[in-house]
Amino acid sequence: MIFTTERLEIRPFTEKDLHATFEMNSKPEVCRYLLHEPWTTENVETEFRKKRDQRTLSEKSALSLAVLHQQKVIGDLTVWYTGMKETVEIGYCFSDSHSGKGYATEAVSGLLGELFTKLNLHRVQANLDARNVASQKLCERVGMRKEAHFIKDYWSKQEWTDSMVYAMLHEEFVNKMDEKCEWEKR
Repeated sequence: MIFTTERLEIRPFTEKDLHATFEMNSKPEVCRYLLHEPWTTENVETEFRKKRDQRTLSEKSALSLAVLHQQKVIGDLTVWYTGMKETVEIGYCFSDSHSGKGYATEAVSGLLGELFTKLNLHRVQANLDARNVASQKLCERVGMRKEAHFIKDYWSKQEWTDSMVYAMLHEEFVNKMDEKCEWEKR
C-alpha cells in the first residue's frame, strides 16, 4: 500500500529509513504507551527488520508503513487483521519533534480512506492505552468513536493498564465523506 496526502508520503519501509525510525523509536517518551521498549543500538537492526519486512497485509501478516514528510520518516502506521471478518486494527507512532502540526491526523485519515475504499472493510479499530490522551484525541479527530474502556485489563511494561477501544464502521466512514462533500459545496 502506497499513498499520499496533502503533505505526506506513506509507503512501506526501506533501508534508508533506518536512522530516522531508530531516532523516533529510541525515545522513552515516544514509546511510553507502545507495547515495546525504546529501541537500542543492540536491537535496532532486528526491530527495524521486523518493521521493514511487514510489507503485505494479509490474514497472516501485518502491514507496516512509513509516514514521510519532506523525505524524512516522522511516523509509522501498522495494520493487521483481527481474525473477525473484514476487520482490521490499526496502530500508529509519530515523532515527538513533529507533534502538533496535524501530521498524525492527516496520515491516519488517509489510512482510513485507503482501508475503507480499496479493501472495502467492514470495521477498523484501534486499541490504546487509556492514559494516552493524545491518541484518544487523534481517534476522535479522524471520526472514530470510543466503544470501550477496560479497567486494568492489559499487562504492559510491568504494570496493569487500562485500555480503550475506538472504532469506525464502513457506513460511518461513508457518512463522514458525504458530510464532508456537502460542507465543501457550501
